[in-house]
Amino acid sequence: MPIRAFLDGHSFDGETIRLMGIAFETGLASLGYTLGSDDPIRAALARKIIVLAEAGERDPERLCDAALKALRAAINAPNPPQPPASPQALPDS
Repeated sequence: MPIRAFLDGHSFDGETIRLMGIAFETGLASLGYTLGSDDPIRAALARKIIVLAEAGERDPERLCDAALKALRAAINAPNPPQPPASPQALPDS
């Protein structure tokens, strides 16, 4: 599935979309991903490439590398601490 499926109203010229698509497909290949568009890893990779392109990056290799780096950092980040459980009321004695 091409990156176009993830643009969600973002507007880029045709050449930029082509370059983002190259970065996206390269990133997916390096991850070994071929799942559908509902895959959260695929969606996160696409979103990061889009953010980088919005910031002005156009080089497919840099788009791919930066997106993969951010994705790996997010995957390896420890889970945020869970809020403490609310204290349960003690039974009346």
